[in-house]
Amino acid sequence: MSLKLMYITNRPEVAVIAEQYGVDRIFVDMEYIGKADRQKGNDSLINYHTLEDVKTIRAAVKKAGFLVRINPIHDPLEDYPGSEEEIEAVIEAGADIVMLPYFKTLEEVKRFLKAVDGRKRTSLLLETKEAADILDDILRIDGIDEIHIGLNDLSMSMGKTFLFEVLTDGTVEKLCRKLKAAGMVYGFGGVARPGHGIVPAEMIVREHYRLGSSMV
Repeated sequence: MSLKLMYITNRPEVAVIAEQYGVDRIFVDMEYIGKADRQKGNDSLINYHTLEDVKTIRAAVKKAGFLVRINPIHDPLEDYPGSEEEIEAVIEAGADIVMLPYFKTLEEVKRFLKAVDGRKRTSLLLETKEAADILDDILRIDGIDEIHIGLNDLSMSMGKTFLFEVLTDGTVEKLCRKLKAAGMVYGFGGVARPGHGIVPAEMIVREHYRLGSSMV
């Protein structure tokens, strides 16, 4: 089994190079609502990609899959549309896969799936303690194509002090066992370049294979 590789960028020239060298998915990251506050002081990268970036990358990508991470479920804001309008816009702009981040309830998942309405593949980013606690119920819902476990927010949500603690304490392994038993496509976290990272990338890749992950 090989890992599907995802690469986050809003630069079309970078997306083209990544695609040429075998990256399986190009990833545009529109999530920003609430992210700076919850990750304050955590030295995390926050992207501010836009709908125009979605259109630009869609035009550049020819072979790789194209995933767009939207914002968490939300009602319309003063300067930003609600989830339904946001989802409609990224579908019209050409996303192949729409990813919902930072959900905590079944109602949020159902609202997301209803808005997508089977028109594109759906990906859930499981990154809260609340979502982990209801995974069994989530897996009973039709219309979910894959689930990715987000290590950074999940670690913070569970009160951990180190990003990879949820890997070493069995949390991710427990979630992966449930996902595998349900026949769900799944992956977790990200990976640095070989020889780099807080934990060497080679060790993280080994964990992906050990736990049956199919994407990173």
